[in-house]
Amino acid sequence: MEVGLIGLGGMGTGMAKSLLRAGHRVTVFNRTQARAEALRGDGATVAATPAGACGSGVVMTMLADDAALESLVFGDGGILASLPRGGIHISCSTIGVALSDRLTATHLSAGQEFVSCPVFGRPDAAEAGRLAVVAAGPTEVVNRCKPLFESLGPKLLIVGEKPSLANVVKLSGNFLIASVLESLSEAIAFARKSGVDAATLMDFLTSTLFNAPVYKTYGGLIVEGNYENVGFALPLGLKDTRLVLQAAEAKSVPMPIASVIRDRFITAMARGNSNKDWSALGLVAAEDAGLAPAPNQPKR
Repeated sequence: MEVGLIGLGGMGTGMAKSLLRAGHRVTVFNRTQARAEALRGDGATVAATPAGACGSGVVMTMLADDAALESLVFGDGGILASLPRGGIHISCSTIGVALSDRLTATHLSAGQEFVSCPVFGRPDAAEAGRLAVVAAGPTEVVNRCKPLFESLGPKLLIVGEKPSLANVVKLSGNFLIASVLESLSEAIAFARKSGVDAATLMDFLTSTLFNAPVYKTYGGLIVEGNYENVGFALPLGLKDTRLVLQAAEAKSVPMPIASVIRDRFITAMARGNSNKDWSALGLVAAEDAGLAPAPNQPKR
């Protein structure tokens, strides 16, 4: 397929490479043009404007937050003004349910299609084509876009015709990951202060009761104190937790654990960790327990 891709952070760049490797013709745009130019060697065409990435009639976006996506869609020369009638906007960003519903209605009014397609995975998985993909939108449109989704990873979940359903799935998943981060952080701090070797504990737990990638990946990062390996920045974790709480409140669903996690992210940021991975919740738990930094963390 011929497709545009706007937003070339770690995830967007990896997704572009997977799409190109699968044989799709990809036109890329990024505000920092050097990131787009870096993909020429992989076969990408570089657009000078967002409108240039909409020329094929199918454009994917992978942006950091609601504000960035709103600016790109509704701003002068943005996606809404640049996509032709019948064109498709595929949003891969983690955005709020309310914004997803607004985009659905606005694109429909313009004679365009909107598909929500958030993904699970870190940048290395994006580049390797190993993301888990969640899609929702009109059945015929989703089916047309399947070759793109299948290029991003082996697992595709189609949850319905209402695009924001995919955002509910994504926010639910990110809430669960954040819950794992906090529980791992507390358990590891408890073990360390009690004299149990944290690496031994995690090796045992992740080979028995908790034999899942999320425990292995993040347990390892927390044990090592490897918070500089930023696959998902801590402020984005706070952003997603806030989105979960907003969407849950709109449905009158209390989520007390999400409220605790939001405050833990705020604490981590208040202590100067905004440039770290969201697994830096482990650093907060260790500091609260009066522990010295883990091996890879400098002493303050």
